[in-house]
Amino acid sequence: MNLKEIRQEREKWMTWKNISPLREALDKLSEIKSECIFGDTITLKSLESLSDEQKDSLEEVAKLMMPWRKGPFDVFGLFIDTEWQSFLKYNLLKPYFNLKGKKVADIGCNNGYYMFRMLEQEPKKIVGFDPSALCKCQFDFINHYVKSDIEFELLGVEHLPFYEEKFDTVFCLGVLYHRPDPIGTLKALAKGMESGAELFLDTFMIDGEDDICLTPQKTYSKIPNIYFVPTVKALTNWCERAGFIDVEVLEITVTTEDEQRSTPWIQGQSLGSFLDPQDSSKTVEGYPAPKRVYIKAKRK
Repeated sequence: MNLKEIRQEREKWMTWKNISPLREALDKLSEIKSECIFGDTITLKSLESLSDEQKDSLEEVAKLMMPWRKGPFDVFGLFIDTEWQSFLKYNLLKPYFNLKGKKVADIGCNNGYYMFRMLEQEPKKIVGFDPSALCKCQFDFINHYVKSDIEFELLGVEHLPFYEEKFDTVFCLGVLYHRPDPIGTLKALAKGMESGAELFLDTFMIDGEDDICLTPQKTYSKIPNIYFVPTVKALTNWCERAGFIDVEVLEITVTTEDEQRSTPWIQGQSLGSFLDPQDSSKTVEGYPAPKRVYIKAKRK
């Protein structure tokens, strides 16, 4: 696989009719002396007073990039209230990893919220993989002021085995259920990792002691590209067959509207519309409501 050719082809995505106005807006962003606070809300604080024109311009650019899924962000007083309260997931995982001096990959990195949070641990390198031109624009908007060395690749998990270097720690959060070949996806992750490297993964799960999985007929929580929702035992089997060892369940959580909800920054439906209005333990399709398992595993 020729990654150079793939990168060149995907750079053309930035000229798409719906993306080129975003790139033009990004090119016109002013320079603002600032500091960044990597807390639950990633906060950009201005070290100089902003004019009303600058504030209006920032808001205009940020709104051009809707919907904002992962966050939240505070950009010089402009609060971007994202669909996901992503700090809940990050803070859940944070006690289990140490990234200092490590090469880190975030697969399906969205707009980079988790990667910006990781900066505080001083990793050697952070690379985000996400084949979304919109997410790349959102990342560039925030990073214009953070000015980090984070690299954002318009690539997917399938490109990881061919990437120019291997990683010490890989995060794959909320991706596996979108893949029609989960074991193949896990194998791709393993091929992009150093021997003994750590994988942190979360995915939808169903309760049960058997090694089985739910295969939604058409949609799951109104999401069309959900292919397999395993039991923990089935997920463990997948990981081991893909070349991982020491699979450890870190947490199991039920997704609630404290974590995922509709906001003016997405202008669309969210979790509240995906569940049975008469029974929140079920999706609108009648399947078990979203529950997530968080695991840690090592590359054999």
